[in-house]
Amino acid sequence: MKDLSRRSFLLSGSLVTAGLFIPRGLFAGWKLEENKALAFPHFPDALHTFVWRNWHLVPLPKIARVVNAQPAEILALGKAMGLPAPPVISEEQQQRSYLTVIRRNWHLLPENQLLQLLGWTKEKLDFTLQEDDFFFIKLGSSKPDCKPLVYRSPGDDARRRVEYIAALIREEFGGGYPAQQEPLFSFVNQLSEPPARKRERHSGFSPRFGYAYFALFGDPLLDPGIDPYPDGYLERMRAAGMDSTWMHIVLSKLTPFPWNPEVSESWERRLDNLASLVQRAKKHGIGIYLYLNEPRFQPLSFFKEHPELKGVTIGNQAALCTSHPAVQQYIVNSIAMITQRVPDLAGFFSITASENFTNCWSHGRGAECLRCGPRGAATVIAELNNLYMQGIKKGSQLHKPGLIVWDWGWQDAYAPAIIPQLPAGAALMSVSEWALEIERGGVKNTIGEYSISAIGPGPRAKKHWALAKQHGLKTIAKIQAGNTWEIAAVPYIPAVENVAQHAANLKKEQVDGLMLGWTLGGYPSPNLEVVAAMGSDAASTPLSAMQQVAASRFCAAGNAVVKAWQAFSTAFKEFPYHSSTVYFAPLQMGPANLLWQQPTGYAATMVGLPYDDVKKWIGNYPAPVFISQLRKVSTGFNEAIRTLKQEVAKRPLQKTEKASLLREIDVAQVVALHYASVANQVEINTLRNQGAGKENRTLIGLLEDEIRLAKELVHIQLRDSRIGFEATNHYFYTPADLVEKIINCRVLLKEWLLA
Repeated sequence: MKDLSRRSFLLSGSLVTAGLFIPRGLFAGWKLEENKALAFPHFPDALHTFVWRNWHLVPLPKIARVVNAQPAEILALGKAMGLPAPPVISEEQQQRSYLTVIRRNWHLLPENQLLQLLGWTKEKLDFTLQEDDFFFIKLGSSKPDCKPLVYRSPGDDARRRVEYIAALIREEFGGGYPAQQEPLFSFVNQLSEPPARKRERHSGFSPRFGYAYFALFGDPLLDPGIDPYPDGYLERMRAAGMDSTWMHIVLSKLTPFPWNPEVSESWERRLDNLASLVQRAKKHGIGIYLYLNEPRFQPLSFFKEHPELKGVTIGNQAALCTSHPAVQQYIVNSIAMITQRVPDLAGFFSITASENFTNCWSHGRGAECLRCGPRGAATVIAELNNLYMQGIKKGSQLHKPGLIVWDWGWQDAYAPAIIPQLPAGAALMSVSEWALEIERGGVKNTIGEYSISAIGPGPRAKKHWALAKQHGLKTIAKIQAGNTWEIAAVPYIPAVENVAQHAANLKKEQVDGLMLGWTLGGYPSPNLEVVAAMGSDAASTPLSAMQQVAASRFCAAGNAVVKAWQAFSTAFKEFPYHSSTVYFAPLQMGPANLLWQQPTGYAATMVGLPYDDVKKWIGNYPAPVFISQLRKVSTGFNEAIRTLKQEVAKRPLQKTEKASLLREIDVAQVVALHYASVANQVEINTLRNQGAGKENRTLIGLLEDEIRLAKELVHIQLRDSRIGFEATNHYFYTPADLVEKIINCRVLLKEWLLA
């Protein structure tokens, strides 16, 4: 998870005080502070909440064991609330949905019961929270204090409230809980099948690499039972215009850690699995890059035996000082082992100033190290990248994997000194849209990253690329071609003209290659195809590239779809971008985010739990401006959808073309629904905070609209399993969460406003 909103924390070295420091071993009890777990008053009690939220994700016997009940007793609770028959939940689905399970039980279960529900050891949970794209940060960096849940037969009051929920579901859905037409994770099997038409999009941009749409993040090479790259999906990646992908690794897990071999248990298996995967991907024309964010900090206990290796100390960890010869040798030899054992690896990309604590200067505190301080940040960071390259060359005799050096997190003063010292043959990567200045609704802001609403490149990237070219380095633009944290709950944002124009601008800048996205945006979308098409022909324009892709995907409806993409793009430029908004507003939860009669007191977490933290959601926008801007985007999408439907109705379409078009329309509709709901939520919480209450007609109308939006979205998600999913968060919400939101709103209307 790359987070520009924390860049000042990273560079000032105040990450610990910012509440974002996650040292190994800190998770003993997880209590950074006392946090009372939230209650969910729209359910009779925590037990009913627990059953509801896990019904579609965890097998019934496991739910029962956690609360010391019989499966029949849990079945009776669920049926009484109006839930359908429990679905068959495969082992693979459980392995793919663990982040969703953790998040929805974060305020319900204490540690031991959460482990029991997952069937995990504490060590596995600790590793997941730390290494699975900083998931602990996404949960707020602290665990709420939850009381143990034990099954008890419902009393009279609970039964009355359960009857109300069941009656409400019958009323809202015309007879009962809506049926799941496309089960969760169905898209995995769909994308694992080879594409119906084999096509390959060549492009002048190379590499063009992005993350796999449904790959597991934390330790994917240990268990090849869950294949992150089925053959059919590799073919679809290539057809969509990608020529490579990337994987997250931890060096000490993939190669022997010389000072503590236990840390590297099963490294041979991981390395063998990587070699097999690289060979198989190569057959489909896809290369694999590894993400280097090394060497990782070690706990202070490690340095009792190895004090000579100790660098900067932060919290209860310290750096393996990269100015020490033994650490340098470890880095070189480890990477050499990888490239020797996996010679067809496409290469590596490095981040040397990320959220993880790595080198002594990674968080701007290198002056505290006796070795690295006098040498300076630029020398240490440049040297580290040279060590990576030495390892690559040492292990590779024939093929030379590439090294892409990402300038993410570097202070502005670092880059001019680092870039000239980078190794020959490396490429420099910059976030394209970084530092773009925008004005939305009369409010000025500067883009950080993760933006399709603003079209790059910006001044920072241009400056760094120019310097790289002066020193003979290739240049790479990191963009988000598919989607962004502006909304990641859709497989792609259909503002395709914005993406096409960005690619055109990068072609003009003579950028060599593209990182098409961080962990989000790997779906084989029209967005990715348009980017590839833009680079394939010097004469390509955004319009011609869109027409080419739309014709191949939608045939007779192609021109109508292009007009819709243009309208979506225009509307999307109104998005109220602010770094706080894209990370903390309920953009990913949309209508699934709950509402509260009283303030929760919880701060919104990064793309995790938005709660009701309006101040954090809106950044520097006044609430009325923020609401207005989101409604502009939502309205613009809805108008374009109506026009597209009218245009398409005039044309005869084959069954497959019509099905593709309807799914395209659903994706756009989800964007509109999410933004309309976020606007509602800002207004509802603002009115609540101002003391509005009983019989407030505005509040009543907004709550009724939230019910409407949730119902529309639940029907879309029931027929399209892609909706709500992102690789490093799994499902942000499921249909059960949207039905829960309807119950939530109805209870608020009954008990808060209309009582």
